[in-house]
Amino acid sequence: MNGLLLLFLLLVLFLLNMPIAIAIGLAGVGALLWHGGFPLMMVVQRMLAGTDSFHLMAVPLFMFVGVLMESGGISERLIDFANALVGWLPGGLAAVTIISAMFFAGISGSAAADAAAVGAILIPAMQKSGYDSAFAGAVQAAGGSIGVIIPPSIPMIIFGYLTGASIGRLFAAGILPGVLIGISLVIVSTVIAWRNGYGRATVFSFRRILVTGRRAFLALGAPVIILGGILGGIFTATESAAVAVVYALVVGILIYRRIGLKDLPGLFIEGCIISAVVMFIIATASVFSWIAAIESLPRQLAGSLLGLSRDPVVLLLMLNLVLLLAGTFVETTAALILLVPMLAAMQPLLKIDLIQLGVIIVTNLAIGMLTPPMGICLIVAGSISGDRIGALSRRVLPFVLVLIIDLLIITFYSPLTMALSRLVH
Repeated sequence: MNGLLLLFLLLVLFLLNMPIAIAIGLAGVGALLWHGGFPLMMVVQRMLAGTDSFHLMAVPLFMFVGVLMESGGISERLIDFANALVGWLPGGLAAVTIISAMFFAGISGSAAADAAAVGAILIPAMQKSGYDSAFAGAVQAAGGSIGVIIPPSIPMIIFGYLTGASIGRLFAAGILPGVLIGISLVIVSTVIAWRNGYGRATVFSFRRILVTGRRAFLALGAPVIILGGILGGIFTATESAAVAVVYALVVGILIYRRIGLKDLPGLFIEGCIISAVVMFIIATASVFSWIAAIESLPRQLAGSLLGLSRDPVVLLLMLNLVLLLAGTFVETTAALILLVPMLAAMQPLLKIDLIQLGVIIVTNLAIGMLTPPMGICLIVAGSISGDRIGALSRRVLPFVLVLIIDLLIITFYSPLTMALSRLVH
C-alpha cells in the first residue's frame, strides 16, 4: 500500500462524515492490515507512545486553565478592560471583541475556548446593540482564531513535540504575529461597523481604563506568569501550565470567589472531556503518522512539490496553499500530526528557520478555523449567535482576506517571528 492510497483511504472516511479521530484511526488500522507483518497490538502501542510525552501534558492543563478562567469571572473583567481601551472606536463592541479575544488567548491557548468564552458575553451584547447577527458571529469567530497564535498556544506545543523545536521560542515567535493579526482585525471590524452604522461608540475615559484595569489586574497576571516564566527560563511550557492552573484556582476560589468547592468536580469533568477529545485525536493520528513514515509519505510529498519548483519563494507559496486547504477540511490537531513530519523534512529547502515554519503552519491552520466545513470558530460562534454557517461564512470573508495578507507578511518577513524568538535560549 503506497502513501497516496493511504491518503485516499483517509479522504474517503472524511467524506463519509466519520468523526475525525475514528477516521484517522481506521485509516491507520487499514494501512497496517494491508501492509502486513505487524500485529494489531502495534496500534495500541503507537497510540500510547503518541500521547506519552511530558510536552503534551501542557495540552490538558492549558485547556483546564481556560475552563477555570471562564468560570472564575476572568473573562468578564478582561472584556470590561477591553471595552475601556477600544470601546470608543466606531462600532466599538466589534473592536472590544477582538481585543478581548487577544487577552483570553494569552490564557487558554485554544481557539474554540477563546471563541466560546468571549462570544458567550459579546455576541448577545452586539445583537442587542443593533449589530447584524451574522456579523457579530463573524467578528467573534475571527477573534477566536487568534487563540492559537498568541502564546500559550496548544498547536505550537504539538508542533514542538513533533519536531523537537523549543516551545519557549515558538511562544516568543507568536507574540508579534498575534499582535499584527489582532490590530488588522480591529481595523477591518471597525471599518465595516462604521460603514454599516453598527452600534454606538462609548466616550473615551482614562479614569475608566484605570478602574477596569485594576479590576482585571489579576486576570492579566495569568499570561504574564505563563510567558514571563517560560521566556525567563524559570520553568518549561508544561510546568507553566501547571502553575497557571494553581493560579486560576487561587484567583477563582479565594480572591474573586466565583468558584466554590462544590463546583470543582464539574469543572474537572468538563476539563477532562475537552482534553480527551484532543488527546484521542493525537493518539489515533500518531498511528497514521507512523504508517505514513513507513510508506515514505513525507518523502513522496516533498518530491512532488520539488518536482514543481525548487525556488524557496514558490515552495513557500505552495506550502501555504496546501496548509490552507488542509485547514479547511481537517481538524487542527489532526492536520498538525499528519502534515508536520512531512513539512518539517522540507524545512532546509525552504531556507527558513524551523521556528518560523511552526508559526507559518499554525497561522495557516488558524485561518482554516474560519472556513467551512471544519471551521471550528465558525461553528462555535454560530451556535451562540444562532446563525447558519453559510451566513457566517459570507460575513467572515473580509477577515479571511486580511488574515491571508498577514500570513504572507509572516511568511516572507522573518524578523516578525524571529526577533523575539532569538532572545529565548
